Amino acid sequence: MSKQFSGNSRRDFLLKTITLAPAVAIGASGLGALTSPGKADAAEDIAPANQNAKAYTPTFFTPEEFAFIKAAVARLIPADDRGPGALEAGAPEYIDRQMSTPYATGSNWYMQGPFNPDADPALGYQLPLVPRDVYRLGLAEADAFAKKQHGKVFAELNADQQDTLLGLMESGKADFTQVPSKTFFAMLLQNTREGFFSDPVHGGNQNMVGWKLIGFPGARADFMDWVERGERYPFPPVSIRGERA
Repeated sequence: MSKQFSGNSRRDFLLKTITLAPAVAIGASGLGALTSPGKADAAEDIAPANQNAKAYTPTFFTPEEFAFIKAAVARLIPADDRGPGALEAGAPEYIDRQMSTPYATGSNWYMQGPFNPDADPALGYQLPLVPRDVYRLGLAEADAFAKKQHGKVFAELNADQQDTLLGLMESGKADFTQVPSKTFFAMLLQNTREGFFSDPVHGGNQNMVGWKLIGFPGARADFMDWVERGERYPFPPVSIRGERA
């Protein structure tokens, strides 16, 4: 993968991108931060890296597809000495549950042709595929590509092999025929980030590990007086349902 998603730099890159996001958003697709990467370090000893996500049986993905997703999110946001990664936070559950929402069927997307995949990106999304389609086709293509390269499906490869294949998808160099590998990778990465930082009500960010990492207070009623202080927020995060970390 590119430098920003390789080795130990992944979590540093994640923190930097989150702290550059708009101030506060705790919905299914919004990310927010009140701290800088340096300040986030103070909160990183809260969650043990070996915590496991709760047991979950997917309702949209097949077992084989879900195995790919679990393996991939574990490489995109890996667990390390600073805390759990996307797998441990339940990002695979978040992604599966999103496949039963209007987002997955593109119900609020403009999906009228003509479609021009080579158009300027400024013109917006240019494929006749909704997220469900991108995942179903992309997952099949990704495992077929893994078999072509290494004789095994993605989930059975070692971490270095998985990183290399994800890098090829990210750059659009993976040989996919039904959906651009770059499009599939971008959607998977975006949904993985969402699953790591969204409110736990959506299935991810279990035990609020993503919020603990960046020192985000969650759905607390009022914390704006702390925003400009340049100090770590002193209280643990709270979820929409009132759960406390």
